[in-house]
Amino acid sequence: MHIVVCVKQVPDTSVVKLDPVTNTLDRSSAPSIINPYDAHAVEEAVRLKKKYGGKVTIVSMGPPMATAVIKKSIELGADEGVLISDRAFAGSDTLATSYALTQAINKIAEKEPVDLIFAGKQAIDGDTAQVGPGIARRMNIPVLAQVDKVESYSQDNNVIRVRRKLEDGHEIVESKLPCLITVEKEINELTYSPLTNMIKAARYEPVIWTTNDIEVDRSQLGLKGSPTVVGKIFAPPKQSGGEKIEGTAQEVVDIVMDKLINVHGLFAKEGV
Repeated sequence: MHIVVCVKQVPDTSVVKLDPVTNTLDRSSAPSIINPYDAHAVEEAVRLKKKYGGKVTIVSMGPPMATAVIKKSIELGADEGVLISDRAFAGSDTLATSYALTQAINKIAEKEPVDLIFAGKQAIDGDTAQVGPGIARRMNIPVLAQVDKVESYSQDNNVIRVRRKLEDGHEIVESKLPCLITVEKEINELTYSPLTNMIKAARYEPVIWTTNDIEVDRSQLGLKGSPTVVGKIFAPPKQSGGEKIEGTAQEVVDIVMDKLINVHGLFAKEGV
């Protein structure tokens, strides 16, 4: 089984700050890490490889420094990794990003067919949850999103069975391979990497592809290929304490109704 895992380098949002002048993330204020959801995707792919045999390939898009997340993936147990890095990718939204990653995966598949693709449910710096499904749509394969458990895999009929996390419960679904799975953090616990993996990761040099190495339409990359833009990023206002209303029961009711009608406009006066 050949499994490809899509990973992203993101700023640690627990310490990142907003630039008050530009209203953008000050990425220099926080260290870069592997997207936590993606780390769990790598962990699950490695577990399947150990159980059923095969190979795990990592693919990422970003600046040259993003090789760090591929090295981290090697430390977690992946076999090899590819970084697509080119200034033509700069400014890509989720549509352009899914296109670039799809073309990279197609090139990887030319050497060895891809049976399964893993991705984190979403990136913590964007929270869109769109890139994984976007790749699946472009590759015309099923997408199993928000998976928190891989129930089973049948090598006889090439079917994977997973549990999806829903707002009000779970559902069990099956799919033929190839397919794409986006994972929740609950799918597994990250394990400590053995020393051999750490040494391998330290010595490993990821392959770097530019637009000259993969077949791409440049009009679908970067800002040109991005129909959406981020207008503004801002920190939400701090919540203030609630207003305390005192008086008799009737006085309190009158005050609350007045606020609902005249301040919040929830009801029409005629209907009261």
